[in-house]
Amino acid sequence: MKVLVTGGCGFIGQHIVEELVKRNYRVAVIDVTCYEDCHVLHSDVRYYHADITENLDDIFEKEKPDYVIHLAAQVDVVKSIEKPKLDATINITGTINILDCCYKHSVKKLIYASSAAVYGEPAYLGIDEDHPQNPTSFYGISKHSAELYIKAFSDLHELNYTILRYANVYGPGSKANGNVISTFIDLMSNDKQPEIFGDGNQSRDFIFVKDVANANIAALHRGDRQTINISTGKPTTLNELVKKLNSLLNKNLTANYLPARDGDISQSYLTNIKAHDSLNWGIEYSLERGLQFTLNQDKENLHDK
Repeated sequence: MKVLVTGGCGFIGQHIVEELVKRNYRVAVIDVTCYEDCHVLHSDVRYYHADITENLDDIFEKEKPDYVIHLAAQVDVVKSIEKPKLDATINITGTINILDCCYKHSVKKLIYASSAAVYGEPAYLGIDEDHPQNPTSFYGISKHSAELYIKAFSDLHELNYTILRYANVYGPGSKANGNVISTFIDLMSNDKQPEIFGDGNQSRDFIFVKDVANANIAALHRGDRQTINISTGKPTTLNELVKKLNSLLNKNLTANYLPARDGDISQSYLTNIKAHDSLNWGIEYSLERGLQFTLNQDKENLHDK
């Protein structure tokens, strides 16, 4: 079976492609960051340097994918505020383009990477899939809009899909640009204080990237026409995160507390009961194990340079 992964050269995409290859799927990748030397990542994967907002019919016709995992997106919340038209073009128009290609080229199923950002300020915890969707950022609005287009395409054209709403994904390969775990690791590994906006008691649901990859594989054959949270189901405060990293890094660093930022969500975590039931999926990496894996991988990459 052939799986086409959009955004397959990105942080989450690389882990999904790796898992697909391990499980003997035939894989093709579309990514605007792919270049000729990308074949060194996986010699048996076809890589296409292409923009999801442009015509992709030739690629779909050549590859004839059975499944599409659609990850390609503008994911920077700050950038979405600065450039809302760009955010909408990539995340909404780009998704419509992928949907159109799926329909025209008889793709069996689309797996879509959505986000907890579609929920906005929590009305209750833990946040389940029936929680009201009231996104507070342009990024969240664009992801929510894409979900609606997917459901409409499914109704009109009988396109099968699974929408996966990710919690806060972390792991090897994530850049320290807005990702709090990567940012903290980068600072604390260099004996610098992590910066926290507020008192540090705000919580997030941190999910390891390899667990996310496994959820995408599971969704290829389960969870038809469903929207499913992918999360640990557990909150972790930023103060707890600093404590865990201090322990793993053998440091004793204190956080630098800055004034709280307007609009930041205080508490957030998603339930994952539906993922267990519909995908037969569960987390394999505790936060401690995921952090240790990330630190070990970062050390290996540093020695390789």
